[in-house]
Amino acid sequence: MAILEDIIAFVTSGSFGGLPPIVLMIIPLIIGVVVGFLLHKFLKFAIIAAVIVAIVAYLGFLTLNMSTLTDLATQYGPIVFQYATLLIGILPLGIGFFIGLVIGFIISK
Repeated sequence: MAILEDIIAFVTSGSFGGLPPIVLMIIPLIIGVVVGFLLHKFLKFAIIAAVIVAIVAYLGFLTLNMSTLTDLATQYGPIVFQYATLLIGILPLGIGFFIGLVIGFIISK
């Protein structure tokens, strides 16, 4: 129980840049709820757009070739991995964001 008391004492006391730690934990949660809600709403439009693009590509009005996709993956792949590493590095602080994202998806139904 000493660990739990230490965690509660850390959350309720002190400050980071003038803000209490509980505020720094709640802000990503709120942002995650908003992003999850909006992402769920926009996901419906993204699915419709993907179906339209697939139909247009099937009919031949749009050509999708693998060389272009490979070039894009080669160009932007390292940048994606760099940001993914950064995201994993701040994951202990951002776990509230992911919890909020899930809550936002649930709320938006």
